Amino acid sequence: MKILVINSGSSSLKFQVVDPENEKALAKGVCERIGIDGIFNYRTDGGISLKEPVAMPDHKAAVGVLLSMLVDPERGVLKDFSEIDVVGHRLVHGGEKFTGSVVITEEVIQAMTECNDLAPLHNPANLVGVAACRELMPDILMVGVFDTAFNQTMEPKAFLYGLPYRFYEKLKIRRYGFHGISHKYVSRRAAEFMGQDYRRVKTIVCHLGNGASICAVKYGQVVDNSMGFTPLEGLVMGTRCGDVDAGALEYLAKKENLDFQQIMTILNQESGVLGISSNFSSDFRELKDAEIKYNDKAALAREIFVYRVAKYIGSYAAAMNGVDNIVFTAGVGENDSDIREQICEYLEFLGIAIDEVKNREQGEAVRISDGASRVNVLVVKTNEELEIAREAAAVAAQVKENRETKAKGAAHHAE
Repeated sequence: MKILVINSGSSSLKFQVVDPENEKALAKGVCERIGIDGIFNYRTDGGISLKEPVAMPDHKAAVGVLLSMLVDPERGVLKDFSEIDVVGHRLVHGGEKFTGSVVITEEVIQAMTECNDLAPLHNPANLVGVAACRELMPDILMVGVFDTAFNQTMEPKAFLYGLPYRFYEKLKIRRYGFHGISHKYVSRRAAEFMGQDYRRVKTIVCHLGNGASICAVKYGQVVDNSMGFTPLEGLVMGTRCGDVDAGALEYLAKKENLDFQQIMTILNQESGVLGISSNFSSDFRELKDAEIKYNDKAALAREIFVYRVAKYIGSYAAAMNGVDNIVFTAGVGENDSDIREQICEYLEFLGIAIDEVKNREQGEAVRISDGASRVNVLVVKTNEELEIAREAAAVAAQVKENRETKAKGAAHHAE
């Protein structure tokens, strides 16, 4: 059994082939600049690596390119497509309709299409990838794994806004939370690494990258997530503003004569650490280098990011009435030891103490708090593709079991 994991964007398509027996990635890569000039990146666990221009006018062509490579006699990892038992698709927004992973059917596609307005940059692109795979692999089971599903255990006190309730009833305006696939994988991996019972531990996961969110996971269920109705709410991010007073937006629109679309462009693409640093960079590594060279705005951007993260951690410790593990993950969380240390300096009231040597270690999972720390602080490399593969395998196993049960029932009835 092999699982093909697909993460489709508007002009890119990431993929990975996972062997569920040992959970190893046999091959991975990304089709970039689809519909433009096409670049194909590919590498295998056997050491093959390539990056080359390939014509990919649309997502169907991109899927065709990656499938051809996977069965290539010299560079592929499969003998033929029959080795692929299931395709797991990352789907961003499932609204309230999906609390878990599902077989992708026409009904599921229709329900996702109805959520397009909730994630206009992501859901349509995800569905394009699904359509391409279904057309080229019509006999292979397709499973949808939603980024919002893990967060659906949030209670109304956490997900409702202070708006008239009718807007929730009519339009489902509420906080959904995102990065659920990553938060689920990392929170479980942290408990496993520490030898803890996942259902008896309180964990705060800090998914810190260009897009960033914090998730409070109590006894295996999400209590809160810093992202909201869209991935714009919450932390200051690479180019996204995070929390901002809506009244300030009205003031800005009037003073600068901006329409709502222009406002949203500013909030999503021109804000965050990029905007605070006066358009210097949204890359935290570049901001760090600039801070060392006494760039005050770059230093301020990083300081604000650290402060906001620490505030959310503190509030989520209160929301769960305590915390056992604080886990850093994603690009910034995994690689920026200075930011981790600065965040944890705000959290000494929780009894947190960081081991400076361990904080600079690299690894799949590392405990960076010292022996005296009352809270475990860890760095865990996220693996969303593996989590998608696990979810897809579980759904496929359930489908197989249902078919066998149905077949036995039919045979018994025939007798």
